[in-house]
Amino acid sequence: MRFGLVSLIVLAFLLPLAITTANNPPFRQWLPAVFAPSGEPQYWINAPYFPVANVTNDRFDEMAIFWFGQVSYTSNYTDVRIGYNNEALYLYLAVFDRQLWYDTTPAAADLTAWDAATVFIDTGGGSQLGATSYRLVAQFRGPPEPDARYQLSQRASGGSWAAATVAFSTIPGWRGDSLNNDNDEDRGWAMTFRIPFTSLGLAGRPADGTQWRLGVIVHDRDNAAGTPIADQVWPPNLNPNQPRTWGGLRFGLPVYTPPPVSATQEYLLRHGLNGVTVADAGVGGQSSTDDPDDPDDPEDNMCNADGNFWDRWGNWSQPADKADVNIQNQADISDWPCFAKYYLTFPLNSLPAGRTVVSAKLILSQMGNAQPQDAKPSLIQAMVVGEDWNPNALTWNNAPLARENGGSCWIGVMFDQPDWNNLPKCEIDVTRGVVQAYANGQPLRLAIYSADSAYHSGKFFVTSRTGDWNEQNRPTLVVVLSRP
Repeated sequence: MRFGLVSLIVLAFLLPLAITTANNPPFRQWLPAVFAPSGEPQYWINAPYFPVANVTNDRFDEMAIFWFGQVSYTSNYTDVRIGYNNEALYLYLAVFDRQLWYDTTPAAADLTAWDAATVFIDTGGGSQLGATSYRLVAQFRGPPEPDARYQLSQRASGGSWAAATVAFSTIPGWRGDSLNNDNDEDRGWAMTFRIPFTSLGLAGRPADGTQWRLGVIVHDRDNAAGTPIADQVWPPNLNPNQPRTWGGLRFGLPVYTPPPVSATQEYLLRHGLNGVTVADAGVGGQSSTDDPDDPDDPEDNMCNADGNFWDRWGNWSQPADKADVNIQNQADISDWPCFAKYYLTFPLNSLPAGRTVVSAKLILSQMGNAQPQDAKPSLIQAMVVGEDWNPNALTWNNAPLARENGGSCWIGVMFDQPDWNNLPKCEIDVTRGVVQAYANGQPLRLAIYSADSAYHSGKFFVTSRTGDWNEQNRPTLVVVLSRP
């Protein structure tokens, strides 16, 4: 779905719009680090490898995704896509920002006093600043052409940051009414980082399974005076001078191999089946109805509703009995009010204790998509989250962050009315998440999102709140355990 917004699109937004097909191999499973021991990262991102020339051009919609921040008048939210090829690590930041400001005469000393992004990398995975610690800054700018004045590179020396020549490239992008450093409301900006491995002292791409430390800061400026605005950071407790507070970056996507078992037994977990209660809720652009005469109606379409999104959208909670959910993203950041995520919590206490988890998969039933004539297939991604949440009060701004990305599935486009007895299925391997949750006596908590590129990419799925007549299409967790 698109907006009638007077805007410009620069190169950083145009390049990712090429959609890939369902023939491309998805990534599958995750490292069990959600319940990390003390001193280990609490937030991880598993970066997929792509044997292509340019990751953001060629495989944009398959990059792993994580997010941080909030949507409001004076705070920014950011989606981060990440992936790598043989030569470089790629990060793409899409920032929801109401006011866009950049320095027309930039200086290294104050790049972060404007709209900007900082990426922290430690290739040694250590807990203290050292020779393997890097700080890369890119200030937002209007023209997409390379401009070294808007970049800064540093490397740790003697426990502090020092200027260093670290070659990397950035491409900015933006959407809004104008780019004149004025008070006109805009929609947001983007920044692509391409960081060659040779610039970080490596001969080539890291071996599969290599673990680094990673941190990201988004800096914000909303007026000419530079009124102070708090930075948004990932992970939440990030300290720029203490790598032990950064997140974990893993190269490649680990595959779970269960220990040998002599016999197995399958268990189905679904809301209403054998007394199981599954909590689920959508956030973002969710509703399928709109009442422009009642702006306070909770059934408003938060994708197309009129009014000011900045003070309302991020704190909107969908009706608790909603029978369908939207999962949506795209490359054009001007449409962020249509972006949507889905959260689920499966209790595992009905599973017998003391068994070995052999496999687990989440099954979602697709019942539609945004605009079939324009839609493209989507790679739906699952992430583990670590906190409880209230399905009756879940919003974009208070929803838990992803602790680790994991399985995924391709789902196609539905052109016909749903056949409720034969809905398309999205099956996602969530074995690693179940292994961790089961071992720690916790429920399985998931966030579902996508890194889509194309317009009209939203996919609609049946939720646990659908009527009993449709119970077979409710989200289902299939767990295979060893027999005693």
